[in-house]
Amino acid sequence: MSSLRRQLMLMLLGGMALVIAVAAALAFHRTRNEANELFDYQLRQLALSVVNQTFIPGRSSLRTTAGFDFVIQVWDPDGVQLYYSHPHRVLPAQVQLGYAIAATSEGDWRTYAVAVPGKVIQIAQPMQTRNRLALNTAWRTTVPLLIALPLLLLGAWWVIGRALRPLEALRREVAARTPDALAPLPANLAPDEVQPLIDETNRLLLRLGDALAAQRAFTANAAHELRTPLAALQLQLASLERAPDDAGRAAAIAELKAGLARAGHMLNQLLTLARNETASEHTVLVLAPVVTAVLAEQAPLAIAAGLDLGATDIDPELQVLGDADALRSLVANLVGNAIRYTPSGGRIDVALRRIDADGEGRAQLTVADSGPGIPEAEREQVFQRFYRRPGSAGAGSGLGLAIVRAVAEAHRAKVSLRASPLGGLLVTVVLPQAPHGATQRSPIQ
Repeated sequence: MSSLRRQLMLMLLGGMALVIAVAAALAFHRTRNEANELFDYQLRQLALSVVNQTFIPGRSSLRTTAGFDFVIQVWDPDGVQLYYSHPHRVLPAQVQLGYAIAATSEGDWRTYAVAVPGKVIQIAQPMQTRNRLALNTAWRTTVPLLIALPLLLLGAWWVIGRALRPLEALRREVAARTPDALAPLPANLAPDEVQPLIDETNRLLLRLGDALAAQRAFTANAAHELRTPLAALQLQLASLERAPDDAGRAAAIAELKAGLARAGHMLNQLLTLARNETASEHTVLVLAPVVTAVLAEQAPLAIAAGLDLGATDIDPELQVLGDADALRSLVANLVGNAIRYTPSGGRIDVALRRIDADGEGRAQLTVADSGPGIPEAEREQVFQRFYRRPGSAGAGSGLGLAIVRAVAEAHRAKVSLRASPLGGLLVTVVLPQAPHGATQRSPIQ
């Protein structure tokens, strides 16, 4: 983007140049008209000044000098010329009373004729002389305006520079900061017009500070949580090395495989959480294929655990605006948690239906199980990263519901936990429906 100073100077230059040009043209035109009116007045006054002069044919009672631009002619009532100040001038013999323009071989003349008792007087002046004098007068009036233009530009440059000093101070303040300096910008660095930008920038800095703090906390928690499975893997490897026989080695290998699976699961959950906490492209997609694909993937695990996993109500036409991979992760974590914590012989029901909320149609996903459930006092805590309920029998990473909340927030959805009609936990996710007429994209790649 070009310089603000340059833009202001160009706009001011154009504006002032236009105004001065118009003013100069008007002044020039008006001054020239006034000069011509003054010259006409002089013609009339000169004509009246010789009214009382006596003129005899063939004799001159009025003498003219060199440099006298006016031509004086006098006739008697019979048309006999009594006086001609410049005989060498060629002017029409006919006289038109009042003001007129006479065309001759020597150019145009401005004439004024007046009839008085006993004679007719005509005063003539070359238009070339009149125009030259008028132009000189108009030019002298216009020159001060043209001289004022560069002075005005210099003044505008100084005023604009002074007005932009606060922005330069703001730029230096931002440029001098380190990546960790997220304190709000001082409010007194810029004028009122820029204050909304400073306010928004300060709010952005506040959000960046919160995000960095959350990232540091997440990194610290992840490092802490990864120590446990890594330590367990080291112990299991030591047990494998000390195994006295094939049976002992087989048991140690089985424990090592299980430990590797738990560590791998935690790493996958960490990557999923990190991916869902960043912005992703949202498109219009049908949600039912996402849910049914997750149920198909999780069905073998449910069968192996002796659980009845099924869909009670799936609306095949519900459309939402979102990211298919993120929503698949949300559904997979909800169903996976239900499988993990529901005892053998239990039941898990998944439903997807349309509901009316706040006068608008929304998509509602529910996952109900017959497991132990979550006490009401702990239902907010379970959304925290790495939180595990005391005495929990599951072998989860403590990230499943944190991932669910992160995906829900990215999709402007609401997640709630309640007691399930099956006796365990009921998780409800309510998502906004996609706008009507939006282009649909298949969520299954």
